Amino acid sequence: MPSAKTAVIAIGGNSLILDKTKQAVEYQWQAVYETSKHIVEMIRQGWRVVVTHGNGPQVGFILRRNELAAQTEGIHTTPMDLIGADTQGSIGYMLQQALDNQLRLTGIRRGVVTVVTQVLVDRHDQAFVKPDKPIGGFMTPEEGQKFIDQGWTVVEDAGRGYRRVVASPMPIEIIELDAINTLVEKNFVVICTGGGGIPVVRDEKGNLKGVNAVIDKDRGTSLLAAGLKADLFMISTGVAQVAINFGTPDQKNLLKMTLTEARQYMAEGHFKPGSMYPKIEAIVDFIEKGGPQAIITNPENIGRALRGETGTLIVPA
Repeated sequence: MPSAKTAVIAIGGNSLILDKTKQAVEYQWQAVYETSKHIVEMIRQGWRVVVTHGNGPQVGFILRRNELAAQTEGIHTTPMDLIGADTQGSIGYMLQQALDNQLRLTGIRRGVVTVVTQVLVDRHDQAFVKPDKPIGGFMTPEEGQKFIDQGWTVVEDAGRGYRRVVASPMPIEIIELDAINTLVEKNFVVICTGGGGIPVVRDEKGNLKGVNAVIDKDRGTSLLAAGLKADLFMISTGVAQVAINFGTPDQKNLLKMTLTEARQYMAEGHFKPGSMYPKIEAIVDFIEKGGPQAIITNPENIGRALRGETGTLIVPA
């Protein structure tokens, strides 16, 4: 594999939590080391690799701590942009260390670096008009009012209690793209755009400012991959292959799918909104912007998917 080829790999926040009954940090370390082995195998094959990651579970933990802290006089809560930065730093550190150690064991000398990444969104994006992305735990009306007083939007959630909601706007620019590209060209393994990126807007003077929002991880990674002109956009998820008619007797796993077929399957409703749909949508966007190929598979099958033995390869035609 030519060393000049660049792959952008998106791994889910749940890649750090393999067992919901074992969520402590020590278990997250075990999970990230396992994921790192598969990424290093890709590097060993000659790819230059950029890694992005989800942060959903980790953001949830921080928000829960915030909610508990809010019950104590004088303890402040944390806005979403800072929580995003916190998780980019902590998860990036874990991946950075695990990848460095795995590379050393493999005999590969390669620097690994994490870039805290801001992603520009439109401050007039319609998502800000009616925030609908639930975050944090359920609360009583009284607990919810405390967050309303701090400027949050709080809604009643299907009779289960009150929750904070934030906007999920479309990403339009990776602020640190040039720096990331320079590091890739210098042969660094780069970890960036964690959690979809820290959402920021530009004010009337053009200055950047963080906002209480979240960016879909796969959308953010798709924008990054297109900006880097990556040779491969890979989404590492919980299944080995994409399937149509999922969960029915007619289920069919797909080894390959064209852009036209992907659009057709999306229109036919084969992919669930909170699951596979945003991943396919992100890949369609990447290929429409000139991306040559994408793969969806799970971490343990990355090597086999690159050889065409499993996974789902998506190509322009």
